Amino acid sequence: MTEARRLAAEYRRATGKPLAISNEIAVFDAARLLNLQVPEQPVAGYDAVGRGSREGLRILIKARAVFDENKSGQRVGQLKLDKEWDRVMLVLMDENYEPCEIYEAERATILESLKEREEQMRNRKGSMTIARFRHLSRLVWTREEGEITDELWEN
Repeated sequence: MTEARRLAAEYRRATGKPLAISNEIAVFDAARLLNLQVPEQPVAGYDAVGRGSREGLRILIKARAVFDENKSGQRVGQLKLDKEWDRVMLVLMDENYEPCEIYEAERATILESLKEREEQMRNRKGSMTIARFRHLSRLVWTREEGEITDELWEN
């Protein structure tokens, strides 16, 4: 995975375009950092299953490498609303594809927000900005603190 990160960062610096492996890196990192089990065979709808405090929960994992903090309107990849998942995690990575923060949101919260906003012109079905996702979710891991295990969810 270290080599994949290095190649992705070099490719981005050389071409100005991201290499399409950020989600694979994010799944690896979320599983390693938050005690998740990645199924041996891909499963339609989710990327990992929780263990410990998330026991049995189906987790959809999304990734975003943030290259320019000042660029507003960056979006989370489209969420598959017709698939079976319980929570979604967003792994934010730096320009070297190293995780900085991981946010987690419950399905019901995401669905409610998308329903409220579905009339907005820019909103594609199942899509939202990183800022909106942060607002709806809770921070569960940071590079500085590691896993944040507060039982209270703060939105």
